[in-house]
Amino acid sequence: MAEMRTFPFYRHFRSEANFHVVRYRRGTAVEAGKGLSFWFQPLGASIAEVPMDDRSTSFHFHGRTRDFQTMTVQGDIVWRAADAEALMQRVDFSIDLVSGAYLGEPLEQIEALLTGLAQQQAAGYLAEGSVPALLGAGAEPVQRCIADGLNGSDRLAAMGLAVVSVRVAELKPTAELERALQTPTFEALQQKADEATFERRALAVEKERAIAENELQNQIELARRTESLIAQEGQNDRNRALEEAAARQIEADAEAACMRAIEQARTDAEAARIDIYRGLAPSVLYGLAARDFADKLTTIEHLNVTPDLLGTLVGDLARAGTERLRIAGAAPGAPEG
Repeated sequence: MAEMRTFPFYRHFRSEANFHVVRYRRGTAVEAGKGLSFWFQPLGASIAEVPMDDRSTSFHFHGRTRDFQTMTVQGDIVWRAADAEALMQRVDFSIDLVSGAYLGEPLEQIEALLTGLAQQQAAGYLAEGSVPALLGAGAEPVQRCIADGLNGSDRLAAMGLAVVSVRVAELKPTAELERALQTPTFEALQQKADEATFERRALAVEKERAIAENELQNQIELARRTESLIAQEGQNDRNRALEEAAARQIEADAEAACMRAIEQARTDAEAARIDIYRGLAPSVLYGLAARDFADKLTTIEHLNVTPDLLGTLVGDLARAGTERLRIAGAAPGAPEG
């Protein structure tokens, strides 16, 4: 915006370098150029100021597709004044001589014109395609359509306006239509996610089953080994009992054999003694019996010797002496008596 200073009877105007200024006096252009600075009298003076830099205008409008759906086009247009003199003839750029502000809204008028032309071009493009085709093509075709339409507009050229660039930032359907379009894809993705979840669960179940089977096999193997251990322990106990029984049998047989040998020895000794006693004379047997009987006695309080017993003993002794002499005489080398 221009800088305006007020003094008595005169005013001073100063413009920036990117503005084209035209000063009129009583309806006649007396001075024109960029970045002018001058003194003037307000009575009978008029000043117009046109920006010569690039200006950006945003747009946001709706269009109907071939399948009767509403789509939104959003972007911006960069424009500039190619011919300031021609633009001043079509749009009022007069400024207030006190504040330096525009008396009207020239920039808003130009932005409205550009937006309307862009909307017209975009609406024609949207009407030729369906929503899936337009979304599949993207924003570049509609951007190119708007740029071609604005650059080829005779109205803009006659006004002295030039379109620098057009950018379409977004081409999208309404929220309801967008959700409807997203639903099949979302459902497909959700189905794939569910399938992945089911496969993961099935794999987890399969692994759990394999783990359970492994644990069961381990338990079976452990039970089988326990059974083998019990059987082996039982066999070992039986073998140990058999060995102990055999050892005891051997000890018993040895002890019985020893006892039999002792008894047999005793029997043989008794038999030999009986055989010895069998050949002895009754008197000798009596004597031996008396000796054995005397060995058993500790004390003899009374001894009765009757004549019969004494006569018998004397006779036996005599016969024993005679028998002894006979045996001695019959022996070789015995003396004759």
